[in-house]
Amino acid sequence: MVYNLVHQRMSEYKYPAADVFHQEEIKKSTFIVHIAHTPDLSSAKAFIKSIETKYADARHNCWAHVAGKPGGSHVYGFSDDGEPNGTAGKPMLNVLMGSGLGEVTAVVTRYFGGIKLGTGGLVRAYGGTLNNALANLSTINKVPSIELIGSSEYSMQGVIEQLLKTKYQVLNIDKQFTANIEWVITIDSRQATQAIKDIFDLSHGAVELTIKE
Repeated sequence: MVYNLVHQRMSEYKYPAADVFHQEEIKKSTFIVHIAHTPDLSSAKAFIKSIETKYADARHNCWAHVAGKPGGSHVYGFSDDGEPNGTAGKPMLNVLMGSGLGEVTAVVTRYFGGIKLGTGGLVRAYGGTLNNALANLSTINKVPSIELIGSSEYSMQGVIEQLLKTKYQVLNIDKQFTANIEWVITIDSRQATQAIKDIFDLSHGAVELTIKE
């Protein structure tokens, strides 16, 4: 059971460290790309709305997002915003999915220059400009985290903290002091199984951490 929970949360990915602006002209049409870090659907929607407001005079504000951890279909979304079906949002989403990024939203604004690009030309333009913009993107590595919970006697506090800080990538330790110490330890999920074992062994079976579901 512990292995299954940890395995589900072990995937690692990158997300944008800063916003990106990129602009190109293709056959007299101007394509403006904005990329932002959007950790969830609400932030993705807010970012899209801000670009639509900023470029309200543009004919198209097409977008795509992976609004969270990549791999779950619920975080994916796209819109052609008036372009022919399948020529803008889906190619953009394909680029984002191919990049392996998570927590990212891209909006490509198009000012029409009077020359029609055709469906193939639009696919290449939207996917290509986004791909070019991604070349300028700096990223942060997302540490796959998990929370371990449990309780210990006060006498174990120092040795547990020493073990965690010297051997593991601990993101946060929260302690509630009651009759015992109630622990909530946020740790790199790839290290969780070993940390549970080490603390169990260190305490001679007195401290048995579990994964918070």
